[in-house]
Amino acid sequence: MAVITVGGTRVILARPNTFMNESGHAVAPLVDYFGMPLDRLLVVHDDIDLPFVKMRVQQGGGSGGNKGVGSIIRSLGDEEFWRLKCGVGRPPGRQEPASFVLKRFAKTERDDIELLLQYGADVIELFVAAGGNAARQQAGEIKIAE
Repeated sequence: MAVITVGGTRVILARPNTFMNESGHAVAPLVDYFGMPLDRLLVVHDDIDLPFVKMRVQQGGGSGGNKGVGSIIRSLGDEEFWRLKCGVGRPPGRQEPASFVLKRFAKTERDDIELLLQYGADVIELFVAAGGNAARQQAGEIKIAE
């Protein structure tokens, strides 16, 4: 965890040390400790239902099958936090989604992943500065790969 300042706003960056499927055990105590309103919480996660390197910002909704997001929803008792979803695409053939999202990216995908990380950081910074709706609009306009 790190506490930084972005444009005069205090920001808590945290990456749970729990298993991904138990992320809520790490996120809920931080939200409680810092008294963070859920409309200021942004969870960044992978999404197999989004095409590779597409991003989407969304507030609320279910877990979409993401077990880490499901754990956060259960631990908070609320689903109205923001999510930055980073598309990894669907697993090929009959490959299990869990093993697909845990494998390393191919060398041919790495340049696009670097761009996704850079643009994702811009979206996060905009979320801090201007809120979720501005971040949602920016994420929807970014085109990395076609």
